[in-house]
Amino acid sequence: MSNPKLKRVLVGVSGGIAAYKVCEVVSTLFKSGVEVRTILTDSAQQFIAPLTFATLSRHPAYTDENFWQSTNSRPLHIQLGEWADIMLIAPLTANTLAKLVYGIADNLLLNTVLASTCPILLAPAMNTDMWEQQTVQQNWQNILTGERRLPQAPPLHGGVPATFGRFYGIETAKGLLACDRVGAGRMAEPQEIVAYVQSLLETGGKRDFIGKKVLISAGGTREYLDPVRFIGNPATGKMGLSLALAALHRGADVTLVCGAVSWDIPLGVRGIKVETSEQMRSQMLQYYGDADVIIMSAAVADVKPREYSVEKLPKKALPEALPLESVGDIIAELASCKQQHQKLIGFAAQTGDIVTPAYEKLQRKNLDAIVANPIDQIGSGFGSDTNKAIYIDQQGKEVEIPMCSKLEMAHRILDLVA
Repeated sequence: MSNPKLKRVLVGVSGGIAAYKVCEVVSTLFKSGVEVRTILTDSAQQFIAPLTFATLSRHPAYTDENFWQSTNSRPLHIQLGEWADIMLIAPLTANTLAKLVYGIADNLLLNTVLASTCPILLAPAMNTDMWEQQTVQQNWQNILTGERRLPQAPPLHGGVPATFGRFYGIETAKGLLACDRVGAGRMAEPQEIVAYVQSLLETGGKRDFIGKKVLISAGGTREYLDPVRFIGNPATGKMGLSLALAALHRGADVTLVCGAVSWDIPLGVRGIKVETSEQMRSQMLQYYGDADVIIMSAAVADVKPREYSVEKLPKKALPEALPLESVGDIIAELASCKQQHQKLIGFAAQTGDIVTPAYEKLQRKNLDAIVANPIDQIGSGFGSDTNKAIYIDQQGKEVEIPMCSKLEMAHRILDLVA
């Protein structure tokens, strides 16, 4: 029996070798507390068995065989369409894409799409030559921009435009494909798909950052003493990554300047990797002028070694006391040239009293807002997957963000910024 308190995702799997990746998507969503149902097309079953998805979702997987049974109390596609909060179609084939554009409904999955009103995320996957065909690209643009929708189509619940306005697309990656071709058309990785689904569940498909340019810094910087030794900090950049994903999923043009991080730049994000504070300063200044919202979540070094050796210093040559000098204050420099339309948001990682020093930093550096988060509490701060914070605006108003995933916190922050 369905739990009305759980968020509900309906996953449609069409026929492509990338169907194996969807297993991880379903498993991850289920483990995160989402209720998951799956629909497999006949072609999808040539690649993966319904039993696999039934096991991972803890619920029978639906196929066309279920669709045409007369024992259902109500039409199955109506039930599933009404049940879903979000739909995901992955992998999306050229065939299913074309049918979506023209409203063709010749299987359970496509009938369910037409019988639903929820946001639908599309994750295409196909051979490079197929993906780059003019007709496929035209269909892709049509489905995302709503070019073919009726001009007087009424909005659906939650303000989502009817028909094509509720489709969201995640870009294909470039890489080695199953056909041994290297190029575009590779389906996004499961973790990127899951993050997008979670954003849609969090916002209901909100696109309030369309037309906005968002510049974000993430991760820690390294200030080198020699080629192998540096002054650094334990920042992983997960909060900045979550902010970039949240802004991207809400329609923003996102630029992410990240320091020493172990993750790859997400699809759809303009990413610049740096190491030192000076490199981060240079890149932030380069993109600052065009940005509408700037969020400095990076943990930038305060000091650096006064001298740098181009060769590795032998242990015996290391100084007993390391001479240091201050590095430039990036966010203060950005604030000094902030334009009227821009919003500049800072972060303050603190121990003990987090509000007083954060508010002092906000006023001293003339920020629009600051996010104060404790790094001395379990589940919060550097390296964790969760976080908690207090958002403080220029007037001193405080909004508490309780412990939650960093992606959820990113959306709470963007809600306050918007």
